[in-house]
Amino acid sequence: MNIIYVLIPLSVILMVLALVFFFWAVRNDQFDDLDTPALDILDEDEDQVSGDKNAPQRHGGHGDEKE
Repeated sequence: MNIIYVLIPLSVILMVLALVFFFWAVRNDQFDDLDTPALDILDEDEDQVSGDKNAPQRHGGHGDEKE
């Protein structure tokens, strides 16, 4: 029964520490955006597509080319 007097304050202290570290991480943008940087590698880089002068130019749609 005496161990309960040790475990309850210890668990409260650990819970307070966990909350402090959680709010520290939120304040320092540790959870800012986890999905977008992983998906950025899948997007085409616009500079590389339009930067090549020998590549054929892309056109947006029908009827916007001059004859």
